[in-house]
Amino acid sequence: MHDTDKTQKWDAHLSLRERTGFLQVNGSKFLDGEGQPLTLTGVNLGGVLLMENSITGFAGVESTMRRGVLNALGRDRYDRFFSRLIHAMFSAADAKFLRSVGFNCVRIPLNYRHLESDDEPYVLLPDAFDHIDRIVNICRGNGLYSIIDLHALPGAQNQHWHSDNPTHVAQLWEQSQFQERSIWLWAQIADHFKSSSAVAGYNLINEPADPTRQRVGALYKRMVAAIRERDPDHVLFLDGNTYATEFDVFDGSFSNTVYTVHDYVEAGFKPAGVYPGHFDGDLVDKMSIERNFLKRTDYPRQTGTPIFVGEFGPVRTGQADVDAGRAHLLRDQLEIYREHDASWAFWTYKAVRGQGLVGPHDQSAYASRFGDFMEKKDRLGVDAWASRGTGCAGIQRAVKDLLRQEFPDYSPYPRGQDDWVDTLLLHILVADPLSVEYAGLFVGASDAEVDALADSFRMEQCVKRPDFIQTFAEALAAG
Repeated sequence: MHDTDKTQKWDAHLSLRERTGFLQVNGSKFLDGEGQPLTLTGVNLGGVLLMENSITGFAGVESTMRRGVLNALGRDRYDRFFSRLIHAMFSAADAKFLRSVGFNCVRIPLNYRHLESDDEPYVLLPDAFDHIDRIVNICRGNGLYSIIDLHALPGAQNQHWHSDNPTHVAQLWEQSQFQERSIWLWAQIADHFKSSSAVAGYNLINEPADPTRQRVGALYKRMVAAIRERDPDHVLFLDGNTYATEFDVFDGSFSNTVYTVHDYVEAGFKPAGVYPGHFDGDLVDKMSIERNFLKRTDYPRQTGTPIFVGEFGPVRTGQADVDAGRAHLLRDQLEIYREHDASWAFWTYKAVRGQGLVGPHDQSAYASRFGDFMEKKDRLGVDAWASRGTGCAGIQRAVKDLLRQEFPDYSPYPRGQDDWVDTLLLHILVADPLSVEYAGLFVGASDAEVDALADSFRMEQCVKRPDFIQTFAEALAAG
């Protein structure tokens, strides 16, 4: 039996049900429902309502993967597996664990496909809010605020896999129909949650990447207007353009608004990154991390609004000495955030390998079926996110050298030639056949087997990763 309708009563002083109002922005502070200053300290629920390849171990993007698994399992078992997986990825047991560590919020990445179908735009699906309502209610019952993050918008708002983009083109900025649908979706979300004080606010566009740098600001204004017609109360979380790095699209005129930054340290997720130490010729230590943090948060400090780091976090490698450095990096980041009164949400809570505070154990049904596949994917570097990539390294170098030699002035948006090659080669060319291979591993799975695969992600069957958990517990206990 799933815990769809269950909530856990927590201490009264933690329960959001006891609060009388909404989280609000007051200058550079958040005020909770009782008007008391609050620092948001949370995690992202990546891989739940938007599934990412590095979190559950598939290749490519969610929509392509789902089509393959549908063909492999048939409709009934497909629905059974993904419904059970979503419940397993986050339940009351997960919320209770997060609260016990000391977290007070979760950011919920959402794929628009849970709300609306491309085949019938501007029509909410019959079960549009079922999954997100369940998560918000569980969090409310355990003293956790929820931030609703539209992580994948119609047409895709950036050029990479985490917006469920199967191409290298962010069509949201190319076609007005996708922009209109996105505005309409936010109106529906705001109307649905306008009375919920358990929802801290709305993160309108995760990591937008508008190559024109002209359309994103106009779209934000129209989204904000559509939301405010229905919901004047909730905090708005607005990412800067080009993956939450460029804030010149704003004029500071929005009220009750936070300008969100992302604060990844490259040496913390690349396999060769050692902390503290040199990476790409530069010394990476606490001072350098703080310099980058201050640069990234310049706009919220200029506007006197709260600092909120919507994503950050290192990734484990499986090597004890390197991973000790990653925990050190996490500790330094948390100390910097505390010193600058920044709120934050760690990426990500649960993952099959590498990242996350908890994840399936190596003898789980999921790891047993997909372990060899994930090793192959890691070897080929398909995620390009904390993967070794030795299998494609020679091809990558040859293509990158060719571009530099023949087209030295070519600098494609958003991150230049090298990232462009990785995107086209690893995320599309090699990921596509790998996605087919992943789906093929479901062929012949029985009801009991798909249940066991999904249940591998249940809290009761997961292993806890003590280094990061202890780092967070100590940081949160310190205030």
